[in-house]
Amino acid sequence: MSSVQKNLFLLLIVILLAAAPLFMHRSGEFAGADDQAEEAISQIRPDYDPWFKPVWEPPSGEVETFLFAAQAAIGSGIVCYFLGYSKGKKQREQK
Repeated sequence: MSSVQKNLFLLLIVILLAAAPLFMHRSGEFAGADDQAEEAISQIRPDYDPWFKPVWEPPSGEVETFLFAAQAAIGSGIVCYFLGYSKGKKQREQK
């Protein structure tokens, strides 16, 4: 199996893994863990008062999603940069 075939096969697997939850939960509503925790707490103890409130709340769910995705992208970019830097440094030292 050539490297092009391997890469295409891996790309297909990634696409299937990303799309599978969308088809498995067609009627399901995707909610964050914060919402689920808030709902569980309100069921257990309806008179619960949170200790603090957020400093700023995004104006919409789309903005909140964008900020979360941007945070994940920046974090993964930093991690991947240092992994690549380490690998390049190691290869340079071997030559």
